[in-house]
Amino acid sequence: MEMSCFVYMLLCADDTLYTGWTTSLEGRLKAHNRGRGAKYTRARRPVRLVYWEPQPDRRAALRREAALKRLPRAQKLMLIAASPRTQTPSGTRLSEACRAGAMLERKDYDVR
Repeated sequence: MEMSCFVYMLLCADDTLYTGWTTSLEGRLKAHNRGRGAKYTRARRPVRLVYWEPQPDRRAALRREAALKRLPRAQKLMLIAASPRTQTPSGTRLSEACRAGAMLERKDYDVR
C-alpha cells in the first residue's frame, strides 16, 4: 500500500506559480525555501504554499500534477481562490507552514 500523496501549488517571490507533488507538504515546502527543492524555485524564493489537495497514491498525484500544469494561470488562480483549505494535513496553519507570510487573500486572485 502506497502512502498518501499531495499535489500542491506554490506562489514564488516573482509572482509565478509552481506545481508539484509530494508525500510531505511541510517537508517539501521547507526544502523549496532552503533552495533544495526544484531548480525552478531556487531562484524564486521565498515561496508560499497557496494550494494543496490529497491524492490516494503516486500515480494519481502525477496525473493531477500534469493536469494542473496544463491549466492557464487564470484557472489556477480561480482554483486557489476557491480552495477552502487553511491548514496542512497535519493541522498546521498554512501561514505557519509557509514561514513567508500569511496565505494570500481571495481578493488577490481577482482575474476579471
